[in-house]
Amino acid sequence: MSDEAQSPSHNGTTNARKEPGVEETGFEFSDDPKIQNRNTWRFVTGGLTAEGILQYVRDRDDRNEKEDCARCEKQRDYVLQYSPIVRFLNGKISALGGDLNGNNIQCRKCEASRGGGFTQNYGILLCANRREPIEDVLAHEMVHAYDFLRFKVDFEKHNLRHAACTEIRASSLSGECRFWREFWNRGQWKLMNQHQECVKRRAVLSVAARPTCKNDVEAARAVNEVWDSCFADTRPFDSIYK
Repeated sequence: MSDEAQSPSHNGTTNARKEPGVEETGFEFSDDPKIQNRNTWRFVTGGLTAEGILQYVRDRDDRNEKEDCARCEKQRDYVLQYSPIVRFLNGKISALGGDLNGNNIQCRKCEASRGGGFTQNYGILLCANRREPIEDVLAHEMVHAYDFLRFKVDFEKHNLRHAACTEIRASSLSGECRFWREFWNRGQWKLMNQHQECVKRRAVLSVAARPTCKNDVEAARAVNEVWDSCFADTRPFDSIYK
């Protein structure tokens, strides 16, 4: 019997179909809750290969898309109304002629491992299937929106030095590199220069993900070239928000 075939079980139902490669990855595609729970157990206990983990995450995100987007939209509306940093940045963006609201801050399922994004033509994307705090992600993307309006950063031309500068500022000013965020959520335990290292690490990752960046070496070079001036620039804040 091939992997694609289904065989009857002892109670007359059919077993879940195994997609090719399940033996190698540890992941089984199925709508059966028991098999989904088995996949989750393997995911939690390290029973999936790297490819199996990708399959698990894609399958989970597909099944939970509606609920994830609804949750994301609820959190978005809350932080737009109550978050001090988001309200502050939105006010500064409005003063520059921008208008960010629920219509152009969209919650969507993302394929890549990203938290969000900003484009000058469409606004802000929040990745509903990621578990980064919405406040941090929205503040990060709002810094990009501010930089576009205030400094005329052209996100369409993909200048890597410009990209590096706005990524440094967004990681530094959004609050995503707070000590406790690094300590509890990302397992970064360093005490000395923790904020700077977090900002630089995340900025390099963001620049490396841009289509015009060749590799992480080029991304790191771009970040290092503009580091001193861009890390020191805390506008529109008086200092780094903590």
